[in-house]
Amino acid sequence: MTVRSAAVAAGGQWRDPDDGIRYPSGEVHAWERGRNETVCGLSLSRSRLARFPHVSWADVQPASGRHAEEVAEVCRRCAAGTGARRDDRGWTRTNPRP
Repeated sequence: MTVRSAAVAAGGQWRDPDDGIRYPSGEVHAWERGRNETVCGLSLSRSRLARFPHVSWADVQPASGRHAEEVAEVCRRCAAGTGARRDDRGWTRTNPRP
């Protein structure tokens, strides 16, 4: 079962100096609103993860770059639970061997 409308839970936060809104930093996890655990199964309170209901999961992906400025790592298990495919690689071979 994949999660389509996930918010973000993260280990840290930073504030935008222009508008004062807090955004996630550090390691980010997908989180469904109304639940006390991430998509990968981590408890929010025991893991000391902060919730960001105003930030969608798509906005913290390094490819999008919208709120991903301070994101250090994206949880692979949460990415798989939200529908990321295994064959979507972040690299391409430019000079294949014959």
